[in-house]
Amino acid sequence: MTEISQTTDETTMTIMQRFNDAFLTHDPGLLDGLIAEDCVLENSGPPPNGSRHVGRQECLAFWSGIAASRESTFEPEEIWTAGDRAVIRWTLRWGPGPEDRVRGVNVMRVRDGLIVEGLGYVKG
Repeated sequence: MTEISQTTDETTMTIMQRFNDAFLTHDPGLLDGLIAEDCVLENSGPPPNGSRHVGRQECLAFWSGIAASRESTFEPEEIWTAGDRAVIRWTLRWGPGPEDRVRGVNVMRVRDGLIVEGLGYVKG
């Protein structure tokens, strides 16, 4: 049976904006109320298939590490939502040079006001 979500674009957008705020302000505490117990996160590294993190604690630890880093700057470019789904286009910078950055996207899914899936991809 297919799961039908009742999550609206507005709800999903609000959650994605709160998620992004944690990275923009380097405040991982903002992630605390956003991640579901059964969340699954897939990261783009290390090659070739990236890493997979399952459960609230693993996902929270991974995202908190990025959010807390003062050596990097997260720049969201655009957020699209469609019901319980969202795509966040972003740039991550860790230095002043043009080679000190990467662009990517997160494909996200929300259920009951919490993030249940985050799939990250970067341009290689």
